[in-house]
Amino acid sequence: MSVKLAIAGCAGRMGRSIAQCSFENENLKLVAAWEYNGSPFNGQDYGIVLGQSQPLGIPVGAEARAAFELADVAIDFTAPEATIEHARIAQELGKALVIGTTGFTEAQLLEINQIAQKIPILLSPNMSLGVNLLFELSRIAAERLGMDYDVEVVESHHHHKKDAPSGTAKRLVEVLEAARKVPPGSVPAHSIRAGDIVGDHTVYLAGPKERLELTHRAHAREVFAQGALKAAAFCAKQPPGLYDMSDVLGLKVV
Repeated sequence: MSVKLAIAGCAGRMGRSIAQCSFENENLKLVAAWEYNGSPFNGQDYGIVLGQSQPLGIPVGAEARAAFELADVAIDFTAPEATIEHARIAQELGKALVIGTTGFTEAQLLEINQIAQKIPILLSPNMSLGVNLLFELSRIAAERLGMDYDVEVVESHHHHKKDAPSGTAKRLVEVLEAARKVPPGSVPAHSIRAGDIVGDHTVYLAGPKERLELTHRAHAREVFAQGALKAAAFCAKQPPGLYDMSDVLGLKVV
């Protein structure tokens, strides 16, 4: 039986991409979609919003609770304040939640951790399968090359992205600092905001007379959407807890 899926921020760039990719995923069935109260898309058939020739029979809602009631799991790429409210509703209703939102405060992350004691939550700054493999490769490289190599992270995104460094860059820094056993703030991260760059991340490991660069470049948002759908199918079947993409892929990332 397919897992029933709801999408938060369904009219945004990521929401639309997730929806389109979901139609090709046999493990998931899209049953609900919602936007913020007052969105011009509220009440419209989601199929029409997506530019399809036929309606889906799924109206774009304005109430997260109504969407959660129909679904087994929701995918949320919205904003920190909205995501926290969605997580609270998911807890009340006992639903699973996949979070791709970034830019959380420490207090918000603490609340997500607390909610995850009651429901399964998968939180990842980047749902790309390749990026999550980059975390693992970066850990291995930092451990093997040791402190003789300087390590820095550079990330590039489109000029509309608000948070900097990106959530993915922050996660790379965490992985590298843990691998090198150094305190927080020891590995610098640099940000570029320009044009329509989907997302580039590079780890530089520079030592005596050589340099290793590990780079991931996203060419389209579909890579994040496909990863998010894989995460949703996984998360919906887990017991309460806080998961990330390393759990989905069976990686060792710290």
